[in-house]
Amino acid sequence: MASPLLSLTWTDHITGRQGFLVVDRLVRGVASGGLRMRAGCTLDEVTGLARGMTMKEALHYDPDGRYVPLGGAKGGIDCDPRDPEAYPLLVRYLRAMRPHIESFWTTGEDLGLTQDLVDGAAAEAGLVSSIQAVYPLLEDEAEARRRLGDAFAVEVDGIGLDELAGGCGVAEAVLTALDRAGVPHAGTRVAFQGFGTMGGATARFLTRAGLTVVAVADIKGTIANPAGLDIEALLAARDPHGTVDRSALRPGDRELPGDAWLSAGTDVLVPAAVSYAIDAGNQERITARWVVEAANMPVRPEAELLLAARGVTVLPDVVVNSGTNAWWWWTLFGDIGADAEEAFAHTRRSMRSLVERMLARALADGTTPRAAAHALVADRLPVIAERFGWYR
Repeated sequence: MASPLLSLTWTDHITGRQGFLVVDRLVRGVASGGLRMRAGCTLDEVTGLARGMTMKEALHYDPDGRYVPLGGAKGGIDCDPRDPEAYPLLVRYLRAMRPHIESFWTTGEDLGLTQDLVDGAAAEAGLVSSIQAVYPLLEDEAEARRRLGDAFAVEVDGIGLDELAGGCGVAEAVLTALDRAGVPHAGTRVAFQGFGTMGGATARFLTRAGLTVVAVADIKGTIANPAGLDIEALLAARDPHGTVDRSALRPGDRELPGDAWLSAGTDVLVPAAVSYAIDAGNQERITARWVVEAANMPVRPEAELLLAARGVTVLPDVVVNSGTNAWWWWTLFGDIGADAEEAFAHTRRSMRSLVERMLARALADGTTPRAAAHALVADRLPVIAERFGWYR
């Protein structure tokens, strides 16, 4: 794949902090990709994320569906989201990016930001919506916007459907891998790094499928219980950044160092927080059979090779966490309605089919799942380019 279409760095005139926008491709004149905020965010990081978004869009292309793919893009701001200056900085960033958001970049929540924060800041920046660039592609804009708004208002047991959709997709990726390997759900042990939007929702779906979550890591450290954590209690006790109030812990729960999740004695590890969490050094501590990338780019390439050599399978982010992005567009374009059960059923079917194809391709080609995902993208991109056109 060629270099990104657009790559820019913005410097805030008040704080001196930097923000980034990378547009990897435009399809039908539009690119899709969230906006993250974290201390240490870099242009290289955002570039990799934008490329990943192009892949996610291509992987979910269904010629029979109403939703047709967009290009890939990503935004990033180098700031701790807990910093008092974070929200004003977000508003100034979006104000600076307004011409791009109005014209071709659709964005939303990502690491460090919630959709409510993005929506509020976008309004202050003078934007109609953070996804307004896609509106001209809709058959009935008013109906589509109403449907998406209704979907964002849906809650299931206290958690919004927008948050649960991504977790449903990650959980289905885990369950598909287990089913292909003939591993029963009951008795399968899971550890999470990150208990925010994606990690928390995934943990709920996996425990309800019969798996046991034995460790959860947040910014304060790792909470562990070999008999299994009470996920619903932890979900109720977390703050907007995914940090669990330790007063909610049960007598059997232990507090361990932040990196203890790596060696928690599990079958499945789910890094669901920051990029680059697993490197060539700490991968040696992993004894799990599967690493499932709920976060974007949590496993460094050199670590993945070392894990593969030890028989550890990494299910890649471009497939595993793609359900969040797809749910937005399935809803907006009208493939599904504002209904939780319909959204979960559609997500499960789509994710199971995609993960099955990826793992079957990996087995046939003798490659890793990531290489197989790249091969699936390579098969689809020419078809998308021919049908819809794109700008490199």
